[in-house]
Amino acid sequence: MSSVSATPARTGVWVGIGAISMSFAAYTSALVVRAGDSPDWTHVQLPWIVYANTLTLVASSITFEIGRRRLSGPYESRASGVSYLNLTLALGLVFLFGQVLAWRTLAAQGLFLATNPNSSFFYVLTAVHALHLLGGLAAIGYVVHRARLAAFPSPGPVSTGAVGAVALYWHFMDILWLYLLVVLTIWL
Repeated sequence: MSSVSATPARTGVWVGIGAISMSFAAYTSALVVRAGDSPDWTHVQLPWIVYANTLTLVASSITFEIGRRRLSGPYESRASGVSYLNLTLALGLVFLFGQVLAWRTLAAQGLFLATNPNSSFFYVLTAVHALHLLGGLAAIGYVVHRARLAAFPSPGPVSTGAVGAVALYWHFMDILWLYLLVVLTIWL
């Protein structure tokens, strides 16, 4: 049997990924149509923090993967797995804080949600991604809690089903952000 078996949690995450993907495809389609049919579409310079956030989110996927692998290892490595998952949580929160800074940077330039169509798309796309990321942080918090219980003398490693499902979702959030960065760079 494969180490990446279909568990109910993993199946649920795949269904969620499908729904989220379709939502962002619809947002992207609306953005492209609106940009192509709009004389009021002006270029928005993305704040530098958006690019720093990208590095933060990529780093969080790396720390999650290291933590996940250590949790499934021998007893001695489980505590460090929990530490890496805590670091992932911290990086996720840094990303969200960076998003708030990006929104404040645009607001300081006079670009708000209703200023023009392209600034509206920036706020909506990044806010919806941030909401989904909050869900991922909650799931990581759950995994960290469960991992702490299993990291110390226990009969076996942490359940790989929940950790694998959360890893899948978290890595998807990373890939979705990279996609959004490309879309925002090209169209805004």
